[in-house]
Amino acid sequence: MPESVSPSVVSPSSASPASVSVSSAATASPVTFPTGFLWGAATSAYQIEGAVREGGRTPSIWDTFSHTPGRTAGGESGDIAVDHYHRYRDDVRMMADLGLTAYRFSVSWSRVQPTGRGPAVQVGLDFYRRLVDELLAHGIKPALTLYHWDLPQELEDAGGWPERDTAQRFAEYAQIVGEALGDRVENWITLNEPWCSAFLGYGSGVHAPGRTDPVASLRAAHHLNLAHGLAASALRSVMPARNQIAVSLNSAVVRPLSPDPADLAAARRIDDLANGVFDGPMLHGAYPASLLSATSSLTDWSYVLDGDLRAIKAPLDALGLNYYTPALVSAASGDLEGPRADGHGASAHSPWPGADDVLFHQTPGERTEMGWTVDPTGLYDLITRYARQAPGLPLYITENGAAYDDKPGPDGRVHDPERVAYLHAHLAAVHRALADGADVRGYYLWSLMDNFEWAYGYEKRFGAVYVDYATLERTPKSSAHWYAEAARTGTLPGTDFRD
Repeated sequence: MPESVSPSVVSPSSASPASVSVSSAATASPVTFPTGFLWGAATSAYQIEGAVREGGRTPSIWDTFSHTPGRTAGGESGDIAVDHYHRYRDDVRMMADLGLTAYRFSVSWSRVQPTGRGPAVQVGLDFYRRLVDELLAHGIKPALTLYHWDLPQELEDAGGWPERDTAQRFAEYAQIVGEALGDRVENWITLNEPWCSAFLGYGSGVHAPGRTDPVASLRAAHHLNLAHGLAASALRSVMPARNQIAVSLNSAVVRPLSPDPADLAAARRIDDLANGVFDGPMLHGAYPASLLSATSSLTDWSYVLDGDLRAIKAPLDALGLNYYTPALVSAASGDLEGPRADGHGASAHSPWPGADDVLFHQTPGERTEMGWTVDPTGLYDLITRYARQAPGLPLYITENGAAYDDKPGPDGRVHDPERVAYLHAHLAAVHRALADGADVRGYYLWSLMDNFEWAYGYEKRFGAVYVDYATLERTPKSSAHWYAEAARTGTLPGTDFRD
């Protein structure tokens, strides 16, 4: 293999204190963004579309997983979700009313190519054609994600992401969608958060397909990387040269608990598993040597074949970064077990293969309903890390947001001052990174509206728009109006904003 790249680990001084109050990120002077900065919101197909049996769509791994008893909160599923499939026109008008200039959505693979093989079903493609046309008619720039975790179930039955053939099938699917929509969609994202697909899906089992095999999770990571590279090449073969191809990574900001060498080594191990396993081959054409060494007791990585790393390192036009909270880790003492409190769901199985001697800590400070610490300094650190690691590559924040226990008030309005403060603090961190020279082109709030939050069902509300799940009525929250004002003016309103 080519020479490996050693990723950076945030210094221990950055972790003390590990969290920052949202109010401390507010600046006294106006925070104004460059002209042309994209103000977007993001969703994913299974979380919002519903209509899981319409138009020839076949089951995905999330259909199967959510209908398996005990897998999701309350046994809930995305069968109806928020019915965006039938309400997309109203939803796009709502986006326009909120002043969004960009919208990131994902395509359901099994809606377009049922079973993950063979020709496209035109009725499935037609839905996305109509959605894109509606967005463009309202002056909203579409950003299309090809894969947001919903693998066709028949491909999983054939082995799923641990098998090389799945990467080939993904490239064929990418070409189908690129041919259909490449003339109208300029911003393309191959994969969303492949770490979750590989390590939560095949390692800890808290995400679909719910498998718990550490070796399978590492194989899945490699074949997701390969799928990205093959898909990028397939897209370039059928789309106009002006189109941008990117990938969205949920790269972790990993902080050691102390400057002790054992804690620094623990942080390095997790950094490799969270970041280097993807950005190493995608950006530099190599897996970190330290990752290969740390996982050598599990696998010899013989599934990395000649030519794979060259294919994975297909040129990127941009990089998407998803950020919610940092990780704080240490070496585990003898009487403590390995990683369980890592914020990625409860499981007896770890999503960190070869790192059972690393302990995760809850950072102090304000927390969201997910139990995640609010820390905008992590977003700044993440942006500046990739600005250094991939100079000249434009960056987009393709997900950032928070879940809170939002409820309508007596007046029917939904006030969410915590989310307003969260968005202000994190957008101020983006602005700080811009001022320090990072090339950040846009921000996509997660999420446009409340939706099916994977294994958490409908318990966690990330939306800027409140959804009454009984009636499916949409009500923009205070944060949506705050964000609309930011998009309209290019300047962050104060946290005391009143809609």
